[in-house]
Amino acid sequence: MKIHYNSPVILTFSLIAFAVMIISSLTAGTSTTTLFTAWPSGLLNPLSYVRMFTHVLGHVSWEHLFGNLTLILLIGPLLEEKYGSSTMLTMIVITALITGIIAIFFTNTGLLGASGIVFMLILLSSFANIKSGHIPLTFIIIVALFLGKEFIASLKPDAVSQFAHIMGGICGSFFGFFHIDHKKKGKKS
Repeated sequence: MKIHYNSPVILTFSLIAFAVMIISSLTAGTSTTTLFTAWPSGLLNPLSYVRMFTHVLGHVSWEHLFGNLTLILLIGPLLEEKYGSSTMLTMIVITALITGIIAIFFTNTGLLGASGIVFMLILLSSFANIKSGHIPLTFIIIVALFLGKEFIASLKPDAVSQFAHIMGGICGSFFGFFHIDHKKKGKKS
């Protein structure tokens, strides 16, 4: 038997996030603060444009990283197989960009971690076997459980960025619905 790199986008994302954490450990967190945290820094800071995307690779701690990677590696390969690698990469990049823009321009704290990606994957997974014209009950339950919990948690002050979780979930929902509409249009042509 051979080992197969079965999910190139998800595995590569995970390996890069792991490498970023190693570098962060070697630099006492300076690399993460500088390159992998979306700070409210405005348009004039050139690193703002980089951090809009790279913040999903940085993590506060090994526990934070492993918590996110566990879910990404559990759900991601199945979704990458369903949607394809290029579509999965696009979904990750768009989710990172949206959460990064919000963090840089509309918050007063830094944002780092792949939690937005995790929530995007969780909501997207509820569309795994959707049929045209139907809303999956699993989607409704997941929205109620995961996003409802985040809305409630956002009312309490803590160090967790619920808006990134919520935006990631909204992105996953959008991608799930968009994919269905896109497939319907493709079948009519």
